[in-house]
Amino acid sequence: MDFDKLTQRRGTASYKWDTPDDADVLPLWVADMDFPTAPAVIDALRRRVDQGIFGYTKVPKEYYQAVVDWFANRHGWTIDASHILYTSGVVPALSAIIKGLTRPGDKVIVQTPAYNCFFSSIRNNGCQLAANPLVYHADGTYSIDFDDLERLASDPETTLMILCNPHNPAARVWTREELRRIGEICNKNNVTVVSDEIHCELTFDGYAYTPYASLSDELAWHSVCCNSPSKAFNTAGLQIANIVTPDPVKRAKIDRAINDNEVCDVNPFGIVGLIAAYTQGGEWLEGLKKYLWSNYQWIKEAFETHLPQLKLTPIEATYLLWVNIAATGLNSDQLCDTLVREARVMLSPGSIYGPGGDNFVRINLATQRSRLEDAFERMLPILSSLQH
Repeated sequence: MDFDKLTQRRGTASYKWDTPDDADVLPLWVADMDFPTAPAVIDALRRRVDQGIFGYTKVPKEYYQAVVDWFANRHGWTIDASHILYTSGVVPALSAIIKGLTRPGDKVIVQTPAYNCFFSSIRNNGCQLAANPLVYHADGTYSIDFDDLERLASDPETTLMILCNPHNPAARVWTREELRRIGEICNKNNVTVVSDEIHCELTFDGYAYTPYASLSDELAWHSVCCNSPSKAFNTAGLQIANIVTPDPVKRAKIDRAINDNEVCDVNPFGIVGLIAAYTQGGEWLEGLKKYLWSNYQWIKEAFETHLPQLKLTPIEATYLLWVNIAATGLNSDQLCDTLVREARVMLSPGSIYGPGGDNFVRINLATQRSRLEDAFERMLPILSSLQH
């Protein structure tokens, strides 16, 4: 597939492209890609459209088998189909899990900076954020503060931890050893780990995604994992995701919360899209990852050559570049306002990702190279004048 081909523009009901008020603004913010999904997914959706009936739908056995086979064949994770609950997205899934497994006032651990919807899901369910800030190192990498994690987990009010695996926006692929250490701490303190693994397919050579629940039966029993093809296949609008947990008590509570939150019905396009992606989309996905990696290599060299004072966090997974902008003297909100106003480029301010994000911006690299080059050229004069 030619990922360089221009395929995304305004006027296509795109949240990413239609949000900027001005038509000449390049949007490199929300985590959508500017590429059409895999041809197999498009073909499956066309066949479904040709049926012409779009009423209520039943999730077939083929759906569950597609999920089971995909994770077994690609990631060595054996899932029992009866352990899967489907819903309309990973964010609704997280909200239902928090609703089902906590009580108002409980504390929920999040390793910050982190995906901003974690915070709203916690707040909307009457719980409290227990921030476990990641440790930022001079080379731009992040690691886990396990001592602080243990302190937070030992608080009797803490009942849940949301793990981002791989992490957004730090782009870390947690190692098996790191995941085991998290599990040991949380199990010892009776804290359920909720692993958001929506970016799991977007790992690069040398970095292996480990499904948290695949580490051991014990860790799986005390965890809930969420996944979806939406990031890897650019199908967020199809609104489909899965919740996996072997514990029938947890599963029943979450199922009840899914129904209470009225996110128990999914649309037929999400079903056929997932089946097509997971049964026929592997080759397309590998091509996508190579293109994303080449985009990262290009912009990494551009920053190192022209903006050496702005430190990049190395990308192990995702298509989201995390940039330390402390050298500009502006915080993330100020810099993003300046860039959208003067360079006509829209980025995500790090402030929305919680503690530790103020001195960073997030750049979405999942676009055509020519567009990425255009955005960098627009930003370069402003960033060059600010770095010191």
